[in-house]
Amino acid sequence: MSVREHRLATSVLVVGTGGAGLRAAIELAEAGVSVLALGKRPPTDAHTTLAAGGINAALATMDAADTWQQHAADTLREGYLLADPRAVEIVCRNAAEGIHDLERYGMRFDRRPDGRIAQRFFGAHTYRRTAYAGDFTGLELQRALRERAEQLAVPILSTVYVTRLLVDDGRVFGVYGFDLVDGSRYVVHADAVILATGGHTRVWRRSSSRRDENVGDSFRLAVEAGARLRDAELVQFHPSGLLSPEDAAGTLVSEAARGEGGHLLNADGERYMARYDPERMELSTRDRVALASYTEIKEGRGTPAGGVWLDLTHLPREVVFERLPRVHQTLLDLQMLDVTREPIEVAPTAHYSMGGVQVRPDDHGTDVEGLFVIGEAASGLHGANRLGGNSLIELLVYGRLTGRAAADHSARLASQPRSRAAEIEAADAVDHLLAAEGTENVRALQRAVRDLMTEHAGVVRDGPGLTAGLAALDAVEERVADLGIHPDISGFQDLAHAFDLASSVLSARATLECARERRETRGCHNRSDHPDTDPTLQVNLLWSPATGVSREPLPEIPDEIRRLMRDVSTQGKLVE
Repeated sequence: MSVREHRLATSVLVVGTGGAGLRAAIELAEAGVSVLALGKRPPTDAHTTLAAGGINAALATMDAADTWQQHAADTLREGYLLADPRAVEIVCRNAAEGIHDLERYGMRFDRRPDGRIAQRFFGAHTYRRTAYAGDFTGLELQRALRERAEQLAVPILSTVYVTRLLVDDGRVFGVYGFDLVDGSRYVVHADAVILATGGHTRVWRRSSSRRDENVGDSFRLAVEAGARLRDAELVQFHPSGLLSPEDAAGTLVSEAARGEGGHLLNADGERYMARYDPERMELSTRDRVALASYTEIKEGRGTPAGGVWLDLTHLPREVVFERLPRVHQTLLDLQMLDVTREPIEVAPTAHYSMGGVQVRPDDHGTDVEGLFVIGEAASGLHGANRLGGNSLIELLVYGRLTGRAAADHSARLASQPRSRAAEIEAADAVDHLLAAEGTENVRALQRAVRDLMTEHAGVVRDGPGLTAGLAALDAVEERVADLGIHPDISGFQDLAHAFDLASSVLSARATLECARERRETRGCHNRSDHPDTDPTLQVNLLWSPATGVSREPLPEIPDEIRRLMRDVSTQGKLVE
């Protein structure tokens, strides 16, 4: 039976309709460039909406001494010297313009009495530079971008699952995919493709990402097209993800709960942070708190369910209601738990991919001509620990700059290459899976990947464990060959899960191999068999299936930024 095929064309195609994708699409539409955006879920339901904290920019509305150079210095210091200094400079220099763009789109920031945007401390910032909208900044940002995209009539298809980037002789010329509802196919030709499909934190069992997002789509699509990954092992674990209910495991309890005075307790009722950071206690950095909680659980001082307690019961009820309304409501909704009366059971959860596709810092282009990658899918800005509030400003800055770069690339092309053979190969890959009648269940194999990553590449890693993880992954890949795919009247989700699984397997392999190569402890990467930082590993790790892991030296940090780098106290600040 023939399958319906949609054949579309545009100057620039954006894959992903979260904050990064929408910002790039807006830039293109405002410049009068033909653009189409594809998503596998509606823009109203993007992962960006879950970001609570804020957006960094040295606006100096609260602290007049703040500068983009100090923002850059704080970013590089927090990244344990693994961030690309050029990418950091670009983001910090352009951050204020990113905020002003949002104002132009109608974003409702919290403001000072004089009308200027309010800013607050967030983690290891020297000055107050995090702009915010209550405790729902990401939701408000996504609303503003979505409404601006609607004003510009940006065409968005929200049920298209992209299975492959179409490449001819090292140049991208579009994508292939299918409709999640009716299974019809899509061939979209484009001069340039901007990939904005998130990270790979759903490869772990507990993740702040929701069920079918951040499974490593960007990594697989880019690598199969000929790009490389950078620092896949650098993954930030959030200290406080919920353990229950099962379908919401990993849901974040905002770190504002600790910032407002919450205590972390082990099963014996001890405030265990006194053992790990007696000066800052619960206001220590995210990587230290996650490591402390992991250690308590691993050494047998955790709860029977494998967590620790986050206790707010000593705080005045009005503080919880006024400062932590989202925390209070989330726990009522998910567990019928009143946080003013009972502690919250939490554990570290995979939260943010600081590594990603290797990109050029100036335009976020890749090894593949015409392919650009932005947002959490890309790498370069965060190094070994993300500075709180930098993820949202990154997508704003590079959404704008990369949108312009993609438009310029399109304008320079004398002709657009196409390969019918590449299209047929992409179609055959989908047909092959649809015909699969094996005995292995996709969901069971996804769980197997998440279990092995949690066991062997979690908060703390070691060489033998990483090697064992790779062996377990080999076993999963053997089972993948016997998949059974069963689309039904409700749609083609099973087919999507099969491609998700392929993305997760590739992302897991890159992570395990890079983590084994980085024989040191640095930022979020904790090697129990190599507890010290190794100066010779102040390099980025590049990965591809063909070449494995290689090392890439980092550019020098400019003197005007280096001299501003210093340890920054987080005492009394929200930690993100």
